[in-house]
Order: sequence, then structure tokens, then C-alpha cells
Amino acid sequence: MLFGQSVFQSVLERLKAEAETTEDAEAPAAHRVSGLGTGLAFDVMAGVSVASQRVGQAYFDNLDLDAAGVVEKPAPAPPPEPIMPDHLVRTTPQEVAEELAISAADTLLTLREKRRAFARANHPDGVELPFRDNATKRMMLANLLIDEALRRLSR
Repeated sequence: MLFGQSVFQSVLERLKAEAETTEDAEAPAAHRVSGLGTGLAFDVMAGVSVASQRVGQAYFDNLDLDAAGVVEKPAPAPPPEPIMPDHLVRTTPQEVAEELAISAADTLLTLREKRRAFARANHPDGVELPFRDNATKRMMLANLLIDEALRRLSR
């Protein structure tokens, strides 16, 4: 078998011969696991195991929680409704301009710092979900006002 063939070819033939002998062997019973000396015992109703129906309760079925003195915790209270910060109520261009306090004396550096400071306090990602529309309006107005001041500065 080895003569006239490469090692690879002889290994392939041996594997093929082993596969043919295992196919010829009788198929194991469906309730048996190959290599396991005994069968598996399940509580089965209509083909579905009882444990698979209540996965979360599997451990609790064997515990006597009342005898152990374990008391169920009450459900946590819902979180309180968020309160809108006062500055998010001011969404008119005049109110935002007053907060920014842009003047003719502002330089490129001061305008950039004002933009960063305003964004730290008003960016939509930093506020609660119900107030993001107001924060977005305020940021848009602030960016518009600062961009206009920067355009005037470059002239």
C-alpha cells in the first residue's frame, strides 16, 4: 500500500477505508449518546423537556425559599421624571446671543473658547432625551452666531 504512493496519498486511503467501516456499522439508537455507557433520562412531555420550558426557574425549582427566610425584593421604583435645566428654555436668538456675549473685541481664540464652553453646557448629547430638541436649537443658534462673528473678524 505504501509502495508507489506518497505519504499523503496513503493517509487519504487509510482515512477513506476507516470512513467506509464506520458507515457500515449499525447506527446508534436515537436516545443513546455515542461513547456514553447509559442512556440519558429526561422528563419529557410531548417531545419537549420540562426544564427547557422554564429556563429561568431551573435553579429555583429545587430551593425552598420560604423555609430559608428569603423574601422577594419589591420591584424598583421607576426613575423620577427629568427636570429641564433653566438654560435650555431660552431658545431665541437674542437669548443665546446674550449668553455668548460676543463683542467686537473678541479674537479668534476667544470665539473658539466661547464655542467650546457653550457646547460643554448645551450639547444635545449631554442632556436628557426629552430636552435634546431645545439643546439642538441652542447649539445651532450659537454656532450660527459664532460663525458670523468669525466671518466678520476675517474681513
